[in-house]
Amino acid sequence: MGHIVGAARTPRGAWIEEGLRVLADGGPAAVRVEALAKRLGVTKGGFYGYFADREALLDAMLDTWERECTDDVIARVEREGGDPRSKATLAGKLTFSDDRLLPIDLAVRDWARRDESVAARLRRVDDRRMDLLREMFATFCEDPDEIEARSLIAFCVAIGHHSLAAGHGGRTRTEVLMRAGDLILRREG
Repeated sequence: MGHIVGAARTPRGAWIEEGLRVLADGGPAAVRVEALAKRLGVTKGGFYGYFADREALLDAMLDTWERECTDDVIARVEREGGDPRSKATLAGKLTFSDDRLLPIDLAVRDWARRDESVAARLRRVDDRRMDLLREMFATFCEDPDEIEARSLIAFCVAIGHHSLAAGHGGRTRTEVLMRAGDLILRREG
């Protein structure tokens, strides 16, 4: 009797990754098991080997997003080292300047407006991000009120500039963002 080799299962991470792509493109309503299976070129049967239901997938997607945009970013910042200003800049670039995390982050923010459990998770993530900023600013600012204000301004610039449609009077967005970073981080320039 010959040995029958079964088809390889689509890895759990592939479902999560595709779910995050769909979330970034179309929001949580677009994350449907059938649609993901079609995008992955598989049947939806393999999905249930990893997830009890769609909600379990959504939770796993949020777990992945949270780990990547907090734990992984903080670990890389610590690994690469540098002065506090360089660390703050790198953390912002890793989180809000890339083609992967930024669209997911913006989609999660939109989702959080309508789902309290997602909003609670977003608060936890944003609190960790603000703690990192506070820690960095405390290395060159002594006033707790100034530390908090700089942290808030830095965070708002990082998130908000993606939604801003205004021009900058002959300057590029990049030039204005770099100057804003210089001011927030007290870099000479």
